[in-house]
Amino acid sequence: MNDLAFASLLTPEGLALLDEVRGTAPAQELAVATRLRRAHPAELVSAALAQARLRERAAAKFGADAERMFFTPNGVEQSTRATVAAHRAERLRALGVTSVADLCCGVGGDAIALARAGIRVLAVDRDPLTAAVAQANADALSLSALIEVREADVMDVDVSSYDAVFVDPARRGGRGRVFDPEAYTPPLSWAVATALKAPHAALKVAPGIPHEAVPAGAEAEWVSDGGDVKEAVLWFGTQPGLVRATLLPGPRVLRGRGLPDPPVRPLGRYLYEPDGAVIRAHLVAEVADELDGGLIDETIAYVTADGRHDCPYATAYEITDRLPFNVKKLKALLREREVGILTVKKRGSAVEPEELRRKVLPKPHGTRAVTVFLTRVAGAPTMLLGHPVRTGPLQSERL
Repeated sequence: MNDLAFASLLTPEGLALLDEVRGTAPAQELAVATRLRRAHPAELVSAALAQARLRERAAAKFGADAERMFFTPNGVEQSTRATVAAHRAERLRALGVTSVADLCCGVGGDAIALARAGIRVLAVDRDPLTAAVAQANADALSLSALIEVREADVMDVDVSSYDAVFVDPARRGGRGRVFDPEAYTPPLSWAVATALKAPHAALKVAPGIPHEAVPAGAEAEWVSDGGDVKEAVLWFGTQPGLVRATLLPGPRVLRGRGLPDPPVRPLGRYLYEPDGAVIRAHLVAEVADELDGGLIDETIAYVTADGRHDCPYATAYEITDRLPFNVKKLKALLREREVGILTVKKRGSAVEPEELRRKVLPKPHGTRAVTVFLTRVAGAPTMLLGHPVRTGPLQSERL
């Protein structure tokens, strides 16, 4: 989609077309396009159908707002999930921030969350089309009074008059994802230097950032949403050196206490699978301490304990069987127990879960459900069988 095609979508004719093509199934697109092109320019019809597809994809991140918003393919792929952006905006609001320079704003997802938290936003992106989409989204959601969109190179923006800076550098290049923070656009070193010019700052980075790359003066936060790790954020002006894992919804916050690696201990009755944000933040020791447990293997992030605990940072499973890795024995056991629903998890195993599922449960007939863990216990390839343990309601923690 080029600038002219997008501008045509904002006209009364374009907006009416967007309403008309909403919900068009892929199998119907050709017939719908053929019909609409009799009364509308072909390029406008194509742009409207493409935008409808993008809105459907974006619903997973933006919910009902996606039906009113505008997107580019990269914007859908790289934008922050609304729940995660709202969490970050709330943290900034709680710090007393009233104005933010949002650098590399993309289609405006974070700017929207900040504005809804009552924060005035300067949203900057150097790509003309992306900046136009961000402006259209501010207008569509009636937030333009709080969001100023500027098409500019973020390196040329003066941030000294803002309470906080938020930087979301591009982490994709021509060959895919970029893992070196200095290969971000702009580089992490520039973002850190810019962050230090404001009282507060939040720099969004890839969740796989090495801990040694975290600047000494930053707080590092890993965020998951619904169990999926979404991002890491480097905070300035908060608590230097703190490491935290934040689990959404909630939020549930686990703060690092500098504990040593937990010991390896014999397999207990319960197995606890820490949330991905906990693992990325290197806070498995804090979970093990809370559970009075230990690791099943020094290289595996599964915690075992004899007691059942309601831990908000890990999913609990009751282990019923421990077997050496053997596909035939597992298949026979599942058939004997009339298992028809099989969940396969792995950590420290080269076996693909889908491949194992096809081999051991080719034609499910039973009604019972089992979870199989492919892992190592004290260095030995092992299969653990069990089922999730229901826990009590989780309480939100104040920021």
